[in-house]
Amino acid sequence: MNGIFIIAHAPLASAFRLGALHVFPDNAADVVALDVQPHMPPEETLAQARIMLDQLGASQALILTDIFGATPCNVAQKLVDGVSVKLVTGLNLPMLLRAVSYRAEPLDALVARALIGATQGVMQVAVTAPQNQIRKNHDQDSHQHQQ
Repeated sequence: MNGIFIIAHAPLASAFRLGALHVFPDNAADVVALDVQPHMPPEETLAQARIMLDQLGASQALILTDIFGATPCNVAQKLVDGVSVKLVTGLNLPMLLRAVSYRAEPLDALVARALIGATQGVMQVAVTAPQNQIRKNHDQDSHQHQQ
């Protein structure tokens, strides 16, 4: 079973983990989070991340970070070997939920599932009129245009 390791700017990693555990409470041991503190040197963050990845105890892991090119992602890139550890950046909650729910799949399939979850979770929602608002009818003969 794949482990999920969230590395993001404080307090996002912990918040994302809590969001995932709200939906999947039985996966606490398989989803870990490292909040990257603003003034912590990257070397210290990397050392802490290595310890946490080892403690995750999974034979394979997916690392999720918030922003490509930022410290959390840069630290995560140093943990990735491309075989047993893979990295996806641009974390959102739909991505994380999809990753947790498909943890049992092979790592490459898990990466694909996470990416699909991320993109399908982003959409524009149409604004509708409030329930109690009176709608103006611009069609003078609306009663004659029934379908």
